[in-house]
Amino acid sequence: MKLLSSLMAAAVVFLSPTSSIAIPGFDSEWDNGGFYGGGEGGGYDSGLFPEFYQFSCPEVNDVVMSVLQKAIAEDPRIAASLLRLHFHDCFVQSGGPSWELPLGRRDSRTASLSGSNLNIPAPNSTIQNLITFFQRQGLDQTDLVALSGGHTIGLARCVTFKQRLYNQNGNNQPDATLEKTYSEGLRAVCPNAGGDNNLSPLDFASPAKFDNTYFKLILWGKGLLTSDEVLLTGDAGETTELVKAYAQDESLFFGQFAKSMWRLGNISPLTGFNGEVRKNCRRIN
Repeated sequence: MKLLSSLMAAAVVFLSPTSSIAIPGFDSEWDNGGFYGGGEGGGYDSGLFPEFYQFSCPEVNDVVMSVLQKAIAEDPRIAASLLRLHFHDCFVQSGGPSWELPLGRRDSRTASLSGSNLNIPAPNSTIQNLITFFQRQGLDQTDLVALSGGHTIGLARCVTFKQRLYNQNGNNQPDATLEKTYSEGLRAVCPNAGGDNNLSPLDFASPAKFDNTYFKLILWGKGLLTSDEVLLTGDAGETTELVKAYAQDESLFFGQFAKSMWRLGNISPLTGFNGEVRKNCRRIN
C-alpha cells in the first residue's frame, strides 16, 4: 500500500518501550542512489526512497504518526495487524526498532488468494519450510528469526495452534515441546472441539509491547505457534543461536529487525507507473 510502510513503522514505535521515532525522515546521507548505515542490501534500487513525498506531501510523517497514535490508543491490535499486512503484501505482491523508510510503493490492482496460500508459510510449518519460503524472497535465516520477532505483539486464532495441543504428530498427543502449565492454559482457551476463532496472545507476557520477550518465551517452551517453536527446536543451527541471542540482547534484535524490515519492504515493490494510488484503500480505482 502507498503509505503502508510508514504506518507499520509508526506502529512499532508507538508500542516500543523506548521513545525513539521510526518514521521516514528527510535527513538521509544520499550517495548515488544509496545511503550510509543501511545495513545489508543498502541502496534504493527498488525505486523507493525516503524523500518520495518531500514535495508532494511534506507533512506526511506528522499525519501518519498522529492518525496511528489515535488508532492504536483505541485498539492496540491495529499495530500487529499492520505488521502482518506489510509482511503479506511484500511476500505475495512481490523506538524500538527504527529505520529510514524508502517510500513510493504503489497499490496493486489485484489480490491473490492462491498467491497467499503459495507464498505465506503456514503456522505449523517446519523449520525447513520456513527457510525455503524466505529464501524464495531473497531473505535468509537471520531475516526469518528477526521478522518472526514481530510476534511480540498480536493475537492468533485457536485454529492456528490447536494441532499442538491435541494431535501434533498424528498420535492424539500434544506437542512435547510445549511447557505443561502453558499448554494447560491454552487448552482452556482452545478446546479440542469448536472454538476455532478464540484468540490467544502470541506473546502472553507483554502482548501490547514491542520487546524481545517473544524470544524468551520460546526458550521457556511457551512459543504459541509451531512456526515459533521450531526456530529453537528445528535443528537448523543458526536459527537456534539467533533465538538465544535475541532473547539475551534486545538491542541486537531491534537492530536486525529494522534491517530485515527494510529488506522485506523492498521485495519487488510497484513503483513508477505500475499499479495505482488508490483513492479508497478498500478497492481499486
